[in-house]
Amino acid sequence: MKVTVVGAGGNVGSTVALSIAERDFAKEVIAVDLERKDGDKTFYPSKGRALDQWQVSPISLFDTRVKGTTDYADTANSDVCVITAGVPRRPGMSRDDLLSINANIVESVTKQLVKYSPDTILIVVSNPLDVMVQVAKDASGLPYEKVMGMAGILDTARFRAFIAEELDVSPKDIQALLMGGHGDTMVPLPRFTTLSGMPITHFIKEERLNEIVDRAKKGGGELVGLMGTSAWYAPGSASAQMVEAILLDQNRIFPVCAHIDGQYGVDDLYIGVPVKLGKGGIKEVIEVDLTPEEKELLHQSAAAVRGTLDDFKKLMNK
Repeated sequence: MKVTVVGAGGNVGSTVALSIAERDFAKEVIAVDLERKDGDKTFYPSKGRALDQWQVSPISLFDTRVKGTTDYADTANSDVCVITAGVPRRPGMSRDDLLSINANIVESVTKQLVKYSPDTILIVVSNPLDVMVQVAKDASGLPYEKVMGMAGILDTARFRAFIAEELDVSPKDIQALLMGGHGDTMVPLPRFTTLSGMPITHFIKEERLNEIVDRAKKGGGELVGLMGTSAWYAPGSASAQMVEAILLDQNRIFPVCAHIDGQYGVDDLYIGVPVKLGKGGIKEVIEVDLTPEEKELLHQSAAAVRGTLDDFKKLMNK
């Protein structure tokens, strides 16, 4: 099995590559990124990081070969491709600037990937996520079940980690579900959150649980405030978990950014929902029963995602 990671010279992409390698289910990981120039010197970040990661194999005991490259021809016949390429929002950069720059990057990358791997499955990590997944879908021409975004696994991981910290319990015993757009409009669902099968509301009072929910919504911003840049360990691990579920046909149930058309009363939109992940990508979009209040929050989130998508289309004259 062959996996390509684009943007592997950066923190998120390199973490995806190493996380996949350490899980040891793939034969090879192709780590792609551009060369970078500094004066008269040329550097190859993806090649350097891939070489460093391959040298971990005798220590962490994995056989997955990590290879760095700048040539998309090396990605040919990839079973899954993970796109982390893009730029973070910098001071003075408008949302429109970020949208247009990253859309152009994701579109270009996607076309290169499907040129050499026309039957691949795409997992998008680049932000703003919900729009970038649609960009990748349009550029690839792949069916909806083969194009998705990583967000919900990361968001639920943060939520579960905060709960584990609050209760001083293992995060392994906590299950949670979040839906909606990736960001402040995401919809945590405490009603579906459990500790070893027991409702989390049995352990945490509503007021405190709402505070934890709010922290999970702003989890990415909290890390940016602490580090001055966005996270990479958890996003990288979350992406690797999705790749593993697909290639090993595990039929795992995860919240991902998937296309829905009619489910939850939302038409023709990429948004975070629970799905079954296995061979071929998304096998099923799972529709759980929401209360009227939960459905309203999801519709508000969907409206926000659609608004950003509409702004993007106007910006790009599409």
